[in-house]
Amino acid sequence: MGNKRIIDALNSQLQKEFYSQYLYIAMEAYCLDQNLDGFANFFHVQAQEEQAHAYKIFNFIGRIGGSVELEALDKPKNDFKSALEVFELSLTHEKGITKSIHNLMDIALEEKDHTTTAFLQWFITEQAEEEESVEKIVKKLRLMNNNPAGLLMIDQELAQRVFNPIPLDA
Repeated sequence: MGNKRIIDALNSQLQKEFYSQYLYIAMEAYCLDQNLDGFANFFHVQAQEEQAHAYKIFNFIGRIGGSVELEALDKPKNDFKSALEVFELSLTHEKGITKSIHNLMDIALEEKDHTTTAFLQWFITEQAEEEESVEKIVKKLRLMNNNPAGLLMIDQELAQRVFNPIPLDA
């Protein structure tokens, strides 16, 4: 059995990654309801990425001798007022996930768990990229200030996003 403190922290992060997937599915549904298919595509890809992140942690827990412990997921927010609100919530959420990954890294460092420290480095880099991409969209949405032509332009841009699978055992 691996280090209990590390395993518990990884299981907690696993839960957050699955919740992230659930939240992004709710955001995708809202965007589909608004006929913003490109925005919906963005969140569909986000949900796929979060599931991949969860399974990356899921597999790692097993590799270091731990047991995965799944818990119930909270209901995500479903009622939004605008695409801007959706992306602002996404940015706030990603910042919270970044903080959680950093806390997990702090635990790994305190425990002198070099294997987990190396594993988490990928997540730290990934979170910086996620925050940057969402923040750029938030800034564009604020700049266009509910202009329908701007919204459609961003919608078309987001429709081009595709899911790029990540190795789940690395």
